[in-house]
Amino acid sequence: MTTKPKSRATTSQPTGVYKADSVKDVAEILNITISDTVAGALASDVEYRIHQVIEEAARFMRHGRRTTMNTSDIDQALRVLNIEPLYGHSSHNPPVFRRALPFPNMPAAGPVYFVEDEEIDFDRVLREDKVTLPKPVSWTAHWLAVEGVQPLVPENPPAIPRESDLAKNGILQQAVNGTGAGDIPANATTSVIAAAAKKQQEQQQQQQQLVKHVLSRELQLYYTRLTSSLLPPSSTDFAKRTAALASLRSDAGLQALLPYLIRWVGEGVVGALKEGLQSENDGKVLEVYLDVISALLENTTLFVEPYLHQILPPILSTLLHSNLPPTHATHLRTSSAQTLSRLLTQHSTTYPSLSPRIMKTLLLALIAPGKSKGTREGAIRGLVGVGKEAVIKGLIEGGGAKLVGNECLAGGEDANALVNSVMDALQVVHVPSDMADSLDMSNPVDAGVADKLKEVLGDYFAQKLSGDATWARAIAEAGGSD
Repeated sequence: MTTKPKSRATTSQPTGVYKADSVKDVAEILNITISDTVAGALASDVEYRIHQVIEEAARFMRHGRRTTMNTSDIDQALRVLNIEPLYGHSSHNPPVFRRALPFPNMPAAGPVYFVEDEEIDFDRVLREDKVTLPKPVSWTAHWLAVEGVQPLVPENPPAIPRESDLAKNGILQQAVNGTGAGDIPANATTSVIAAAAKKQQEQQQQQQQLVKHVLSRELQLYYTRLTSSLLPPSSTDFAKRTAALASLRSDAGLQALLPYLIRWVGEGVVGALKEGLQSENDGKVLEVYLDVISALLENTTLFVEPYLHQILPPILSTLLHSNLPPTHATHLRTSSAQTLSRLLTQHSTTYPSLSPRIMKTLLLALIAPGKSKGTREGAIRGLVGVGKEAVIKGLIEGGGAKLVGNECLAGGEDANALVNSVMDALQVVHVPSDMADSLDMSNPVDAGVADKLKEVLGDYFAQKLSGDATWARAIAEAGGSD
């Protein structure tokens, strides 16, 4: 007995949630004709993509400890799958869908959902106050504090004055303007001014104490050990002084101590120069101070530009002082000129007016009448530190060498150091030749060179340069032609 196999059902089952008819509808909108097979394949692929997106979004939902999926989960899933995100949907303002009533003419149609639009009453909107939009967010920079002091800029909060300060300021203003004089006693203004001056002095002392407290205990101890190692100078503490200067040249982290060290040097130089004639010990002290300034300038980790106006006075005071110790005078002025040259080399690019201002000060000290030989020597060595052009302008074009030569011819105190400084400065203009030949006065050219030297340098230094013809010609050429 044979049995016939059962025939399979030929009716097509639905492929999934996304129907092929939906694909055909989209194709018709785009004026594209596709077959049923292609529509079914595209519907299967769309359904697969939807499942993939939903699975990724479900992961974000579970990581967010939520049981409801929102649009942000879909956006994150699309970003992970490298798919263009959906625009116009936000989880912060989710749309509200409402179900429409069934159509009586089409009972077979499924449920329809729509987004309910909000009804706006124009009369109510016009009556309400207009909301001004705030300015967009922007960024700007300002100084919160400069050297520990809060600047008075609009971005910083203003200092709140106390009532006592307001009362005193009001009385002072009335006293200055002359208003309300009948209401203020005669001795009230004096007492208030004295009280205000005392209070201002107390505030300055308090600020100085506060600034000192900013330094750490280690920096305060370092400052004490450093200054005690440098001064007073003695032959037994040479190793300590050398180590202290080496620390200033190379150690990082000394920026907080920089203003205190510069102030210490300035006060020390003033104290050493304030008396008439300096002793040998004062000369040694000044050498230490110049070494400290030079070490600070050599330290590449320090930012010294804000303190240049405090570094220059000790250097120029030592350079141009008239009564330095005789055994240390030349060395002190040479060291000051070298330190000045280093300072200008490092910072003249940042401050172009620095070199002309210093050169003007040195020229005034050199050419002005009534200056001592020590001051003129310091000015000449300072011009050497500024550079070749400064020497030409001061000694040759400005007549400084001629003025010094006339003083040397007039006699007086020993002027060897001053003469040596002029000769050293002229060597900056042109180096003397090794095989020196004197000027030949029978030669008209050499005679003209000699006359030019007497005109720009005077008889004294013209005679000293006449023994080197090459050097004399270079100096005369630097002085210009008639």
